[in-house]
Amino acid sequence: MHRPWGLYQRIDRGSGFQVKRIMVKPGGCLSLQKHHHRAEHWVVVKGTAEVTVNGNVSLLRENGSISIPVGSIHRLTNPGRIPLELIEVQVGSYTGEDDIIRVEDSEGHEGMA
Repeated sequence: MHRPWGLYQRIDRGSGFQVKRIMVKPGGCLSLQKHHHRAEHWVVVKGTAEVTVNGNVSLLRENGSISIPVGSIHRLTNPGRIPLELIEVQVGSYTGEDDIIRVEDSEGHEGMA
């Protein structure tokens, strides 16, 4: 699925979980958002991720990871010069794309976290 900030591909899905491969273009930024029904765990496989969770900003590099609890306000940005690639594992009672509550959307409605 192509988005203004990059793309994502579903790798696997089952009862209570979903796994995605996400690529964010250099300078790309996803909306500031939260989810009511799922937690997310991100592992960087290439590039640098700037991750904001509840106002706290972290930089993650290759093999770095972060857990985002249910209900946390979060954002993913690629501050680097190469594409950011990460694996996202979603775990929760519901992992549908409509469980995205946008707090701030700088690039227009992009439909994914």
